[in-house]
Amino acid sequence: MSTTIKSSKKLKSATRQESRVGMFFVNSWLIFFAVISIIPMAWLLLASSKTDPELSSRNPLAFGSFKGYINAWNNLTFFDNGVIGRWVINSVLYNAAIVVIATITASLAGFVISASRIRFKKTFLISTLIMMLLPPVALVIPLFVLMDKVSLIDNPLSVILISSLYPFGAFLSYIYYSTTIPPELYESARLDGCSDWQLYTRIAFPLSGALLGLLAFFAFIGNWANYFMPYVMLYSGENYTLPLGLGFLFSSTPAINPGVGATSVPIYKPEIALAGALIAFPIMVMFLISQKRLIRGMLAGSIKE
Repeated sequence: MSTTIKSSKKLKSATRQESRVGMFFVNSWLIFFAVISIIPMAWLLLASSKTDPELSSRNPLAFGSFKGYINAWNNLTFFDNGVIGRWVINSVLYNAAIVVIATITASLAGFVISASRIRFKKTFLISTLIMMLLPPVALVIPLFVLMDKVSLIDNPLSVILISSLYPFGAFLSYIYYSTTIPPELYESARLDGCSDWQLYTRIAFPLSGALLGLLAFFAFIGNWANYFMPYVMLYSGENYTLPLGLGFLFSSTPAINPGVGATSVPIYKPEIALAGALIAFPIMVMFLISQKRLIRGMLAGSIKE
């Protein structure tokens, strides 16, 4: 009996030791990847505080001065009478409209495929999966021709409508409504005389807070830094988004394109770093605000009671 107890204690001790060793390696890898992710962002934030010569001579993670941020921003606003402010406003307005439209339409599409009684639901689901597999580049010419036919080229509506096409969101909504909300709940509501629209507005939509947060997050992340589609659809500088406008600005200055030669626009490496921070900072804020809802939405339907 005593031998059995001693063997059991040795086994528990060995298991505990292996668990500690495993946790040590796991935590080490997590810390390693965290450092790799943080250092580039830290450099991006600190580079804007220095002058162009200081970026080459000082430590990459050294802090310059708060005046450096002001000078970098003033140099960015020097271009075309501060048109960068207009680009920031455009990006905020376009993405706000895209997030709202994409979230609502994807949620509706997922509900229809999973819970409604319309015909050809399987066909719609297969079409959604095919749209997810198609690369966006393959749709550029058809979408351009379509927007040209309806006279929306160089119109913000073209970018908003195209970017609101959200097949991944529709498929995600289909999975959520299929696994999280019991079908018996829909059947009970139908017996009480609810239509499909009432099922969505009174049952599915109020219970899909986690899903809506997840859809809004991915819609924002996928479109805030989008460059290609606005580049194809927009021609006028006042309609540019922030990534598109900054790409045009940097291509016309010797900071990135040395072949341009001398220019009166004072755009150098600190200004480029500040512009990169302007694009990355909203994504970081959005992630920090919505991280709890993201985890809740990703795990929804994973546990059956």
